[in-house]
Amino acid sequence: MPRRPQPSRITLGGAEAVALPVAEYEQLLASRRQMGGQSARIRALSEQLRRTEQLLNELEELVTDPPSVRGRAAAEDEGARLRRAVAELVRRHRGTSP
Repeated sequence: MPRRPQPSRITLGGAEAVALPVAEYEQLLASRRQMGGQSARIRALSEQLRRTEQLLNELEELVTDPPSVRGRAAAEDEGARLRRAVAELVRRHRGTSP
């Protein structure tokens, strides 16, 4: 693979600078904008992942220690309460109302 030519180094007002052709400079700016957009998407996905992990942890806590029940009616009642609790937890994490 051929090496790209290195930009020219120049001195302006006593400070070292790099001279680029206009097309390369514009490409550099476009790449920088793309990186900014990607960074924003990564931050959003990271926040969504954090919220999802929190939801899963809370769901695990909710169902890990099932309540003791007596009889079939009590089991159905506990099951209904658990379903309502899970549904409320999911709605809360989604930010939606019932």
